[in-house]
Amino acid sequence: MKKNILVIYYSQTGQLEDIVKNIARPFEDLKEEYDVTYYNIQLKEDFPFPWPGDVFFNTFPESYLQIPKEIVPPSEDILGKKYDLILFGYQVWYLTPSIPIISFLKSSYASRILKGNPVVTISGTRNMWMLSQEKLKVYLRDLQAQLVGNIALVDRHDNYTSVLTILRWLTTGQKEKSGLLPAAGISDEEITGSVKYGKIIEKHFKTNDLSSLQPELVDNGAIEIRPFLVRVEKVGNKIFTVWSNLIIKKKEKRPLLIKFFKVYLMAAIWIISPIVLVLHLLTTPIFWFKRQKQKRYLQGINLK
Repeated sequence: MKKNILVIYYSQTGQLEDIVKNIARPFEDLKEEYDVTYYNIQLKEDFPFPWPGDVFFNTFPESYLQIPKEIVPPSEDILGKKYDLILFGYQVWYLTPSIPIISFLKSSYASRILKGNPVVTISGTRNMWMLSQEKLKVYLRDLQAQLVGNIALVDRHDNYTSVLTILRWLTTGQKEKSGLLPAAGISDEEITGSVKYGKIIEKHFKTNDLSSLQPELVDNGAIEIRPFLVRVEKVGNKIFTVWSNLIIKKKEKRPLLIKFFKVYLMAAIWIISPIVLVLHLLTTPIFWFKRQKQKRYLQGINLK
């Protein structure tokens, strides 16, 4: 009897869709053994792309506070199947799984699909995904899904270059290289090469050895941890908590507060972040062992 594989994702630009389909390809190539189903999460009122004006910044408080929107219900064909493995593709908005992903996880459909099933999470991000993955782990635990693997593909350019290219991509739709700036997002070579992770997943799934899946994924480059960015994320989460609650509570001042937040965010990236980097480098000898322990944890799939 064929095994049922479900691929869940939401993709605005098509980048994450390319990633999850490459990772699912080894299952697709074995049609006599696997039946692969794709579930593209859709919102009833979707977000625009490219993002006009300040719309992207205006999604910040709802993104960070994980306030869902209404989704288009999955088809009965999707809801009616029992799945043997789920590949779960997501992207990060404001250090948190994106609103479409949160909207699915908070819907009544998530439990029906995920409960009791092994799940491999797959993210495609600029570079800061670590603490977002921790938030996703909580959802999967509460939905009684079993996290068995995680793959995090990122833009390999430095933090500041990737800020410029991602803003160009989000606001104009241009991913391609322009002037001195390289192409935005995850490289085409890495996206194409992600099929290797699918082969690793299929091998472990076939031999019923999912307990040792994550170490092999890590050994093959599926997870890169940059300790400096973990520190930035921790600081960012604290500050985002203050900003998001303030904007939600002061509804009448929201447009003005969003403009202030935009200015603050740019200042944080270009002024505060370099200071954090210097402090991080200066304290590396002191916190070396602690950061190595943290790195091993974030490469794994357990939840503290």
